[in-house]
Amino acid sequence: MQSRIEVLIEKKLIGKSLAMSFLANTTEVLWREFMPRREEIHNRIGTAFYSVQLYSADFFTDFNPAATFTKWAAVEVADYNIVPAGMECLTIDGGLYAVFEYKGDARNAAEIYQYIFNTWLPQSGYVLDTRHHFEVLGDKYKKNDPDSEEEIWIPIMHND
Repeated sequence: MQSRIEVLIEKKLIGKSLAMSFLANTTEVLWREFMPRREEIHNRIGTAFYSVQLYSADFFTDFNPAATFTKWAAVEVADYNIVPAGMECLTIDGGLYAVFEYKGDARNAAEIYQYIFNTWLPQSGYVLDTRHHFEVLGDKYKKNDPDSEEEIWIPIMHND
């Protein structure tokens, strides 16, 4: 599995969000609401879509699949000057990220996340940070396709 460490510069996004849990996962509903309206965002940067999650500080230490988190379906924008009605602004703070290149059907991604959190992270010299987690769904992303490609960005900090 390809991975790298990157310093992210702050990103501005516009999209829609929903509170959900892994047990009551409404990701499909979120994207179904967002995608028909994506063309309303006129100050977009690039063509990628962002699937963003914000978890509580103890979410992974006391993991409970029924615990809620917030998830966004969004695109990157140059500024927040024009925000379509019913959409929200989201700023992803800059900082250190571990980036993993995932190839495969997103429905089978549990294995990669288990690897990241249970193998890679404990051996890396880094610890999980409490900033946003996100996936970049670029031109090679294909919904429910084994040939799909995306980047998984995990916020990290040095284990000092």
